[in-house]
Order: sequence, then C-alpha cells, then structure tokens
Amino acid sequence: MNFGGPGFVLAIIAMSFVAWIITTAIRARHGYPLEGEWGGTVSKEDPATKQLVAENEALKTNVARLEDRLKVLERIATDPSKRLADDIDNLR
Repeated sequence: MNFGGPGFVLAIIAMSFVAWIITTAIRARHGYPLEGEWGGTVSKEDPATKQLVAENEALKTNVARLEDRLKVLERIATDPSKRLADDIDNLR
C-alpha cells in the first residue's frame, strides 16, 4: 500500500469536508448558532434574537404549566376512586 500518493491526500481532504458538513447539519438541526463559529460574535441585540428569546421563555412557561396539569391528570387516573371522590367533595 502506498500512502504517500496524491489520492491519499485527496481522500483525507474529502473525509474532512464530509465530516464538516455532517457536524454543521447536526448543529443546525439542534439549534446551535452557525454564525460566529471562528471567533466572531453573534449579536444579542438583534430583534430576531430578542423575539426568539421571548418566545422561548413563553414556551418554557407553557410547558411547565402543562406538566403540572399532566401530573394532576395522572394522579386522577391512578388514584383509587374513593380518594378521588373525597377530594372532589372537599373542593365543593
């Protein structure tokens, strides 16, 4: 096997390029910023960034509220009917 030929060098370059494309696709799919990778800065003052941060906070609040409701529904579904009836009577 001759590892010193130009084909070997081109293969290494091609593998590096393919790996870079795959990692960039994974980063984009999972929401990592693609700008500012090599020491550049991503502006936090950008209106789109501010809007996304606000939307993210609203969604987190909504998910937390839904998780609390889900816990109540799970408790209702798994508790004995006598205890459930007592809880409903206590609320009246």
